[in-house]
Amino acid sequence: MLTVSPNQAAGSLTINENADPRVLRDLATYLRALVPQEGVKPISGVGALRAYSHADEGPDDMPAHIRTALTCTSLNLSFQRGRLLLGTWQAVYLWEHRRAGSSRELSMHLIGES
Repeated sequence: MLTVSPNQAAGSLTINENADPRVLRDLATYLRALVPQEGVKPISGVGALRAYSHADEGPDDMPAHIRTALTCTSLNLSFQRGRLLLGTWQAVYLWEHRRAGSSRELSMHLIGES
């Protein structure tokens, strides 16, 4: 068993479709619609857009933190005979939530027999 976590507050992990790149584009589009870059409206949709108050590292800072809170910040991955056990059409993705991402690091903890 391998536990994987990104070492930043603006990214997450997903196991998803790897045969059709439109899947990842549609997921990103959905998450941008759910957490707009410009600010937030009331859940009812009625009312004015309010800019995020936290923007210490730029205007994409707070939307990235919210997107991270709504997604996975760690995965547990199973292996058998040294091979990752994923479905035929699955892959593991590091999902960047900032507009201009930078290099990222992952922490990994392996448990089991060699």
